[in-house]
Amino acid sequence: MYNLHLSAEQLEIRDTVRDFVTAEIKPVVLNADRLDAGDRRLPMALLDKASQMGLRTLALSEQRGGAGADHLTCCIVIEELAAGDADIAATLGETARLGHLLFDRAMTDAQRGRFLPAFLNDDRYHLAFADHEPETDTRLGVNYHRPVAIDSGTRTAAGKAGNGDWIVNGTKDCIANAPVAKLFAVTAAMSGGGVGILLVPADAPGVTVRANEKAWQHGPCGEVVFKDCRVPADNRLGAEAETLLAAARSGRGIPLLQALSLGIGRAAYEAALDYAQLRVQGGRTIVEHQAIGTKLADIAMRLEVARAIVWQAAWASDHPEAVADRSLPDLPLQTIAQAFTAEAMVEAAKDAAECFGAMGVMRDMPLQKYLRDARVCLHAAGGVGDAKLRIAEALVGYRHPANTAVAAE
Repeated sequence: MYNLHLSAEQLEIRDTVRDFVTAEIKPVVLNADRLDAGDRRLPMALLDKASQMGLRTLALSEQRGGAGADHLTCCIVIEELAAGDADIAATLGETARLGHLLFDRAMTDAQRGRFLPAFLNDDRYHLAFADHEPETDTRLGVNYHRPVAIDSGTRTAAGKAGNGDWIVNGTKDCIANAPVAKLFAVTAAMSGGGVGILLVPADAPGVTVRANEKAWQHGPCGEVVFKDCRVPADNRLGAEAETLLAAARSGRGIPLLQALSLGIGRAAYEAALDYAQLRVQGGRTIVEHQAIGTKLADIAMRLEVARAIVWQAAWASDHPEAVADRSLPDLPLQTIAQAFTAEAMVEAAKDAAECFGAMGVMRDMPLQKYLRDARVCLHAAGGVGDAKLRIAEALVGYRHPANTAVAAE
């Protein structure tokens, strides 16, 4: 079983990020004027500082120029960042996740030679996976115990040009990191058959990105339109790339979203605990009143149980052999962590807000932000309802047939 005794390096990383959040992030994102105005613009200066600390390349191997952090360490960092701001945590988490998948595992040496130097040298070089398309439904819950519907397939098309390049046309929407990404990994129906993944720079001719500032998700997202976008032939990833990205969506991958949810709940709890030790009612601080004490105890219990399942899922994704030798059950622990943590953190944020009384719903107070952020996690990645259906399928060993396959080169 995994070891709950963090290494000295993990503790140092956690404490460094926690200090950064306290000193740099919270004073900006929790400013009363910003909260009152509902200003959720991404503070790019803070994102740059986090990148300079190595958080953007956290999961990238040391051989490629990153920190080489394992999945558990990544989850610890995301929790700390989310305790400051969920949008910053989501942006860095998505880039770090894709950086490891693309540069360490999916790209050829030639592709790395073209894209990796720019990624390492530019603090604002973020990554995005352009997969979801308008009017498609890729959620498994609506296909419970049935094959994925054919109309959920990829409609963005990549045709062959005379010189072998790809000409891409189509639209992707709800793409995490789209407004800040400088490189997209784009799924497209290839003219030779099957679905492939193309590396498309954001500044390529024919690419248009439109930010969606009202999206119900954490971090920047938007629509990406490809209009006769010419992509060099050697920007196509190999067949292994789709397998890697599909595995990341299998419910057995790194639980970054779940760690983000945990960080939101922890931030709400810490705010409530601090306030309960300051606010005096009836001649004593309200933490001494049983009603408040039991609320704080409930929140603390939810946090500890949620952290345990998130860490277990992270450890399992680092050690798949633990499932093979039956040390862990062959269940989607990432999805289990998602369903439990999302619901538990909404309850934690609600209880924390109640400790503030009427102040808990004021616009210039942070509790309304924590409540919103926690509720976003309920609907992320298909939502808790779909997560529970995927868990139910896993209990009897049902696996969805793939609706697409990457064509052979």
